[in-house]
Amino acid sequence: MAYATRLFRLPPAYRTATLGLRLLHVTSPAQQGIQAAQLQKTLVAQRKPLVAKENLVFGHTFTDHMLSIDWTAKGGWERPQIQPYGPLQIDPCCAVLHYALECFEGLKAYRDAQGHVRLFRPDKNMERMNNSAERLHLPQFDGAQVLECIKELLRIEKRWVPEGRGYSLYLRPTLISTENTLGVHRSNSAKLFVIASPCGPYFPTGFKAVGLYCDETNVRAWPGGVGNKKLGANYAPSIGPQVRAENKGYQQVLWTIGEDHELMEVGTMNLFVFWRTEAGELELVTPPLADGTILPGVTRASILELTREWGEFKVSERKVNMRQVARASDEGRLLEVFGAGTACVVTPVNRIHFQGRDYHVPLDPADAASQAGPLAARIYSTLFAIQYGEQPSKWSVVVD
Repeated sequence: MAYATRLFRLPPAYRTATLGLRLLHVTSPAQQGIQAAQLQKTLVAQRKPLVAKENLVFGHTFTDHMLSIDWTAKGGWERPQIQPYGPLQIDPCCAVLHYALECFEGLKAYRDAQGHVRLFRPDKNMERMNNSAERLHLPQFDGAQVLECIKELLRIEKRWVPEGRGYSLYLRPTLISTENTLGVHRSNSAKLFVIASPCGPYFPTGFKAVGLYCDETNVRAWPGGVGNKKLGANYAPSIGPQVRAENKGYQQVLWTIGEDHELMEVGTMNLFVFWRTEAGELELVTPPLADGTILPGVTRASILELTREWGEFKVSERKVNMRQVARASDEGRLLEVFGAGTACVVTPVNRIHFQGRDYHVPLDPADAASQAGPLAARIYSTLFAIQYGEQPSKWSVVVD
């Protein structure tokens, strides 16, 4: 296949952009950091046909190009490359294949009503990815510089960002060890790459509340572990429990820990409980980040900030256990439960199976046919409006 290659240089303003993100070094500060101004582009001569947005299946279609940046312990980060999307060529003994030395992120690009492409709080994804990389002793990077490279990828792939509310271009930044020796040790080489996949609405026909199966045997994460890092190694062990939950008729696993069954996460989402406390106070509560078991989700943080700005009820980050939720359900104090994440924004819950019994979770008491509670629906609508540029917010970053 023939390609057209040229060196792309960003305007000077972009070269000094920082977005408030720190540049961390794994070894010597003299190493080369990522420089968006040195971005090189190799473009396909023939672009792929677009898939009709109504036929999009999450993670099945990918754009024409990808971003790739290599790193070595000796030389630091090499020149960023936008190149044709295609298979990676790595050695069979690569550490990522044997020891799961890999972390990733997930964020979306949205097309607003004026045709502009937007990102939602992308600096948060870069910050979290650096935190994940640090635990694996993979190389740190300047998040602002990587974001400028991602923005240029989006400009090239703008035609792949579908129009319409609920449609988006999913971005998957990934950092892997390319160390080509066996043995568990720090990596001397790595690759950061970003691929993009157009996707449709998580709920194509409107909200669909899900049932949760409280897993009393398996644990997703533990204090001092890596539950607060976005590592591939955190996701693979969840597949077996998820399949068993589905076989029992439930859509997601409710992860807990300890004899009191402290709530952790739901599936791959952060968990929120909206209830009236035993003292009669309205409260939105989500498990805290302090012990490292909970992933610091971007949507989670946004919900906490948003609802605290509303100032209409108490918003807490504290430990809650399943026995408390069960008692609240029995006493009529449980109002809503929902998951939150990039893919869905929010996912309402209508029942939780715990110790042989299904506990009912209310949705909208004013509408028996509703598949979402009033709070979940309001949060969903507000965040959607921000993501698509319908509501002004510093969280929405215009790319073009």
